[in-house]
Amino acid sequence: MNIENVLRQNSIKVTKARRTIFNIILNSENSISAEFIYNACVETGEDINLSTVYRTLELFEEKEIVDKFDLGEGRYTYCIKKNSHMHTLRCSLCNKEIDVPCPMHQVEELVKNKTGFTLTEHHLILKGICEECKNKKS
Repeated sequence: MNIENVLRQNSIKVTKARRTIFNIILNSENSISAEFIYNACVETGEDINLSTVYRTLELFEEKEIVDKFDLGEGRYTYCIKKNSHMHTLRCSLCNKEIDVPCPMHQVEELVKNKTGFTLTEHHLILKGICEECKNKKS
């Protein structure tokens, strides 16, 4: 993956700090915290402030380059956004279907951070009543 191309395609100015931060996240097997990224920069001799790391992560999240996971207690981790699979919502009354992004990524990160388990699969069934059917009942 060419980091500079990814940044340019997302209308992000290419800087050394942004390339470095992107590269650290890209080469991490797990989601990582801003502090981890900052410490990795310090270890390699990069002159980057922690505030630069946070601003860059916010920009990457805004441009949908990274996923941000809320671990609770004000702690967050980040990973490169991958093409995620979708789940289907089906109305119990009219059988209308809509696809939604998988909400399990957050749960997977919480499980990994709390227990050390890496989930290899999940099954999620979502049922409900669509807005139109709800309005008809009213």
